[in-house]
Amino acid sequence: MSTAVKNELRVCMLSVKYNIMREMLNKVTFLTNILFMALNNATFIVQWVILFSLREDIGGYALRDVMLLWGLAASTFGLAHILFARAFSLPDLIINGKLDAYLVLPKNVLLSVLTSQTSVSAIGDLLYGLVILCVFSLSIGRFFLFVLFTVTGAVIYTAFALLMGSLSFWFVRAEMFAGHMTSSMVSFATYPDGIFKGAVKFLLYLVIPVGMAIYQPVHIMMDFNAGRLLAVLGYTLLLSAAAVFVFYRGLRRYSSSNLMEARG
Repeated sequence: MSTAVKNELRVCMLSVKYNIMREMLNKVTFLTNILFMALNNATFIVQWVILFSLREDIGGYALRDVMLLWGLAASTFGLAHILFARAFSLPDLIINGKLDAYLVLPKNVLLSVLTSQTSVSAIGDLLYGLVILCVFSLSIGRFFLFVLFTVTGAVIYTAFALLMGSLSFWFVRAEMFAGHMTSSMVSFATYPDGIFKGAVKFLLYLVIPVGMAIYQPVHIMMDFNAGRLLAVLGYTLLLSAAAVFVFYRGLRRYSSSNLMEARG
């Protein structure tokens, strides 16, 4: 890895670190946000326990499998919003000319944008996912796969948000479409893919990438398959490359509002 790449990654991690440190100035609020997000997620366990008391499986999933699905979805969402929260508000930066503040920085523009904000409550999502894994499906192999798929899922989720948000470079009101698409990914990720059929399932694998971010990883953890693992890794790289390409193509069209102040 080149020195330049290492330096960029180090700067990004420092940015995330300082974002979290700023939020920790009020420790009560910081811990409360994390705790309540974890508790909010935990309330859905009751829903699934009741449903599985009425039938043995739902969409081919047992209770343990659904909890694994929920855990991975939560940890993926959490990691993405801890590291790259600004990707999910990219349209606002584009529409209101706020990208100017990043263009004057001596750092990679995209990485500076993505790591400029951290969602504290997302730490609760990440911790919740790990706790769910430990309670319902813990094994050494599954733990390492879970960590790997949390990373790939977060990258896919962020890349998809970046791709959708970058549409604002070209289209008016694209922020509404981007918001609906990224939120739909989260919504679908919390239901077994076995309940979706036909065109909807096609949509979830080829249009909204929840299939490769969540469903395939869960199937791999339930029944390991090296081919599927390579497919997830390859898809992660391809979607990321596509998102970066579209962002920088859109950046060429960016019309600033002359907000030429540098961020601190």
